[in-house]
Amino acid sequence: MQKLNFPEYGFKLKKQNAKWLIFDPVRKKYYVLTPEEWVRQHVLQYLTVEKKYPLYLIAVEKELQINQTKRRFDIVVYNRQMKPEILVECKAPQIAITQKTFDQANQYNWLLKAPYLFLTNGLRHFICRIDFEAKQFEFLKDLPENTR
Repeated sequence: MQKLNFPEYGFKLKKQNAKWLIFDPVRKKYYVLTPEEWVRQHVLQYLTVEKKYPLYLIAVEKELQINQTKRRFDIVVYNRQMKPEILVECKAPQIAITQKTFDQANQYNWLLKAPYLFLTNGLRHFICRIDFEAKQFEFLKDLPENTR
């Protein structure tokens, strides 16, 4: 798989029926190693190793209902009160992060109200802090570290 703009991590990989699988520590099972899954697993390691968010506060690929349409978010990090803290949207490395990507994440976040958005294709990362009351956002260089 392609080298991404994250630190290097040790992943549990295995080959099954001619396909490579990668272990997801949140969902506690192996998934087909697609380019998007490669990015998602790097983000999970980044959140838990570098930013110190515990696995039990992270959800992966959970369903949302938006206007009678079922959608799935990639990753949500909750705070200790189980309120969404960070919404992560992952794309494969060959997929550019565009306005459409931001719009998709904002649509999900309209329901979740996470104060941080993290959009990545593994090569480029965009991080925003959102002030819902002022209806403003600010781009950041990095996510906050878990201090709780």
